[in-house]
Amino acid sequence: MNLDSLFSIAPYSWGAIFTSIFCGVIVGLERQLRGKPVGIRTSALIVLGTYVFIASSMFVAVDITDPSRIIGQVITGIGFLGAGVMLSKDGAVIGVTSAATIWSLASVGVCIAIVDSYVAIKLSFIVVAILYGVDLLEEYSSAFTRGVHSKYSSWRKRN
Repeated sequence: MNLDSLFSIAPYSWGAIFTSIFCGVIVGLERQLRGKPVGIRTSALIVLGTYVFIASSMFVAVDITDPSRIIGQVITGIGFLGAGVMLSKDGAVIGVTSAATIWSLASVGVCIAIVDSYVAIKLSFIVVAILYGVDLLEEYSSAFTRGVHSKYSSWRKRN
C-alpha cells in the first residue's frame, strides 16, 4: 500500500474539505466571538456536510440520479435545521439571523462542490460583512432597530 492510496479520499478533494472547514470557521468565528448561536463547530460542520453531500451526488449522478434532486433535499434539510434555531419569546421571533446564516453556510458548501473554492471563500467573507455590518448600523442609528428589533432589544436587556 502506497501513501497516495492511504490518504486518498476520492471522489472528494482534500483541498475542498479544508476549504469547507475554513469557510465555516470564517463565519463561525464571527458568530462565536459575539456570543451568537451557530459557532465555529456548527458552521464548519454545515459547510463540510453540505460539500460532502453535493460532491457525493455529483459522483453518483453519472449512474443513478440527477444531482439537483440531492441539492434540493439538502436545502430542505438545512431549512429544517434552521427552523430549529428560531424561538418565539414575548411576541418576538428570535434566531432568524442564525437560521439564515445556516442557510448561507449550506450554499457555501454547494458552491465548493459545484462552482469554485475561491468563490466560496469570498462568499463567506460577504456573509461575515453582512452579519457584522448590519450590527454596526444598528448601533449607529436607532432607525435600524424599529419594529420587532426594538422588541428584541428590550427583551434582551431584561435577560
